[in-house]
Amino acid sequence: MLKLKPKAKRRGGDIYLLGAVVLLSLIGCVFIYSASSYSAESTYGDAFYFVKKQAIGIALGIVAMLFTANFHYEKLKKIAWFFAIAAVILLALVFVPFLGVENYGAKRWIGIGSLTIQPSEIAKFSFILFTAAYIGKDPERTRSFKGILPVLGYGAVLCVLIILEPNMSITACMGMLMIAMLFSGGMKIKHFACIVAPALMLGVGLIFAEPYRLSRLSAFLNPWASPKGEGYQLIQSLYALGSGGWFGVGLFNSRQKYAFLPFSESDFILSVIGEETGFIGLLAFFTLLGFIVYRGVRIASRTKNVFAYLLALGITFIFGIQVLVNALVVTGCIPPTGLPLPLVSSGNTSIIIFMAEFGVLYNISREQN
Repeated sequence: MLKLKPKAKRRGGDIYLLGAVVLLSLIGCVFIYSASSYSAESTYGDAFYFVKKQAIGIALGIVAMLFTANFHYEKLKKIAWFFAIAAVILLALVFVPFLGVENYGAKRWIGIGSLTIQPSEIAKFSFILFTAAYIGKDPERTRSFKGILPVLGYGAVLCVLIILEPNMSITACMGMLMIAMLFSGGMKIKHFACIVAPALMLGVGLIFAEPYRLSRLSAFLNPWASPKGEGYQLIQSLYALGSGGWFGVGLFNSRQKYAFLPFSESDFILSVIGEETGFIGLLAFFTLLGFIVYRGVRIASRTKNVFAYLLALGITFIFGIQVLVNALVVTGCIPPTGLPLPLVSSGNTSIIIFMAEFGVLYNISREQN
């Protein structure tokens, strides 16, 4: 009698990565409450308003992470084109009347009833998947400029749609992600120079094209020249970080959250963390962030094929890039721009997508243990 060979079970993956991701999201929830309780109480009559929204995002994110952790990453290669096309359509829908939601002069969300989705968060993963699948099919493509044109073209389409929202910060992150993935995929130095030089000139042009970007640049160079205008947010962020000292003012004891620091629960939550936990707390916090990046790079370095390598690196890159840019903004090292701190800042689309991405990263690691 013919006996069927039992299907081999895949081994467990990097559980430390998933643990760190969940821990970071829970830490974020604590500081979202601390940063937003006063404004949420005064605006919505519920001090837990933002925490409840974030808790829903974390719950959905964990579901997404568990799904992708058990969905073989190789299957993603077959649907890379679907994600690529879907991301473009979703970004375009932002500009459709009655669908696009405008806040603070920017249309970055799609609204369906009480549900809002930020397509740019999905676009980042679609670019990672598209690039990994394209180069993974033939790694020699990156050796010629013609070979990398499809990646540059798709990235340019996404960047144009995102900058039209407008969203300069995500556009910049997309640009850095594009360069990092192509370079990791084997792009030649001369091609790297041909891309970076025009990109920098375009970036400068975009800054001078909009008055609000010029005012932000001026605020970055000298925030105290406009302490009640464009420089206000950066000044309050620096006050928060400075008052934290070595050990902080204590959990839930932030003073800047009392309507002094705008967006303290989202883009500038790192300032509140620094104020309440001090330098030592920030050091521990960045150790956790660095641990996640380390596990991502470790997984990428142990992959068995180019697709998995670039997919793992791309996910790690975009997490690290956003952490770096956010930290540089709140410390006044680069001009202020709206960019959430991954897994920590308030925002459901961001946390769901990032958790799903880390589920993919875990799935890749299951073939390494």
